[in-house]
Amino acid sequence: MEWIEALQKAITYMEEHLLEEINYEDAARQVHMSSYEFHRAFSFVTGLTANAYIRNRRLSLAGKEILETDAKITDLAMKYGYETPESFTKAFTRFHGVAPKTVREEAGKLVLFNPLTITLSVKGGKSMDYRIVQTQEKKFIALVREFSNVIINDEANHDVADFWDECNKKQMLSPVWMLRKDGKRDLYGLCSPTTEGKDTFEYGIGIVIDDDTAAFDQTELEKKGFRIWTVDPGTYVVFDCVGENGDCIAKTWVKFYKEFLPQMGYESSEATDYELYFDGTRPELFCELWIPIKKK
Repeated sequence: MEWIEALQKAITYMEEHLLEEINYEDAARQVHMSSYEFHRAFSFVTGLTANAYIRNRRLSLAGKEILETDAKITDLAMKYGYETPESFTKAFTRFHGVAPKTVREEAGKLVLFNPLTITLSVKGGKSMDYRIVQTQEKKFIALVREFSNVIINDEANHDVADFWDECNKKQMLSPVWMLRKDGKRDLYGLCSPTTEGKDTFEYGIGIVIDDDTAAFDQTELEKKGFRIWTVDPGTYVVFDCVGENGDCIAKTWVKFYKEFLPQMGYESSEATDYELYFDGTRPELFCELWIPIKKK
């Protein structure tokens, strides 16, 4: 199934089951995508998560119902998935900027959030530099942590950035960083796909193990929290991320979904993707983004 069609089918499913207890994982199952890949694709293409979409649609409909009916606030809270009138009122006020009671009594202004339609608009005149690389098996040694899928493309969340900051401030990467020579101390940010039934992904920070990596005692490094991360052979599309901070990575993911996939005859592959941060050899870049792909 084309990925655009898959996202539209997921939206149709969410609309048809809007008042039921559903979330992004349910939508992902409808289009036979992993929850991780669906969450990432949906959020980068639409600019919001599937869970946020469901929430916004419910609150938009609730506002309309408050204006047009005499339904009790308590009943509407239950209908639109809130356990208490207080939690409903809080969410409603945050979304619409006005409390439900005020809307009914004073005809306050409401926010309209209509169903999404995914369309592809191909525009010329823009360059998008990339290269396709066939990789052999790669091994890394990294510090790894687990994160919730819902933080992907969440501008308010800084968990992964905080992980990097902690590693830098506490010099947690020194044991592996020193295994490389000056000029070759590139760091990798490794991101795993989720396994079936999990709502989390793993993110690791470390170095590649190759001929330029000094010998090391794996057992001793494991005691310090490191582990070997193996990436199978595969096909990758590689993009340069240019910018002052991690925002350029998110923008590159958007280009991948909106510009590269629709035109190049590939689809994303569920394998490790990673960021490559160069040790001073490419100062013009924030990083390279390596995304696994496969032919349709």
